[in-house]
Amino acid sequence: METKKNHKLSTDESLFVRGPLSRFKELTFAFKVFFNFINAFRKMHFIGPCVTVFGSARFTQNSEHYKNAEKIGAELAKIGFTVMTGGGPGIMEAANKGAFEAGGYSVGCNIILPFEQKPNPYLHKWINIPYFFVRKVVLVKYSYAFVVMPGGIGTLDELFEALTLIQTKIIQDFPVVIFDSEYHKELCQHIELMAKNESISPEDMELLFVTDSVEELIAHIRSHSIKKFGLINKQDRPKWWLGEQRNKTITHEK
Repeated sequence: METKKNHKLSTDESLFVRGPLSRFKELTFAFKVFFNFINAFRKMHFIGPCVTVFGSARFTQNSEHYKNAEKIGAELAKIGFTVMTGGGPGIMEAANKGAFEAGGYSVGCNIILPFEQKPNPYLHKWINIPYFFVRKVVLVKYSYAFVVMPGGIGTLDELFEALTLIQTKIIQDFPVVIFDSEYHKELCQHIELMAKNESISPEDMELLFVTDSVEELIAHIRSHSIKKFGLINKQDRPKWWLGEQRNKTITHEK
């Protein structure tokens, strides 16, 4: 019986996670990862405080989900945040487009894939990253809030990555907003089931805010990010001797 051939796997990352390699290959991979981290840190250092928007790459411009993400991106830009996404099409493009056209700053962390993913045209700055785990670190590192739009497996991965880091005190309790209660109904029910069965603590439920209103989303982020962490305007000066350039005139810090 014949079976369909799989998509060609990513050469570096898929080989690395299959098991032990030669010491030379593992050292080489470690240097590649280090290079990608340093490259990302240099390029993203001056982008200012971000809100990261997660969501599917598969929704088109005619989709209600796309239109909602565009509104959210615009409103986040208006209250002073850089809008960060995975840099691709669909929800990511919509959020970047909203910020871009509202006069805000729009950035993307694009994953290099053989399908679906390429940088969208509404990015002031982006970086191409070949490794998922490096990309997830960057998406979290510069963010003061996370917005979870309708999406697939990758979106859920990013949601629970952020929640795990908050729950385990790796990062502070930045607001996590799930947008579209109907789409995420079963997901929220399952999280409630986990709390009921004590596989998560009741207070973990407080990490999530579920809404269908862009106005409520913005108000929640104002209260639980800008006010809570005391974000203030401050000039952020790049180091000329490191070849750094300013991306924004004003950034924020705690």
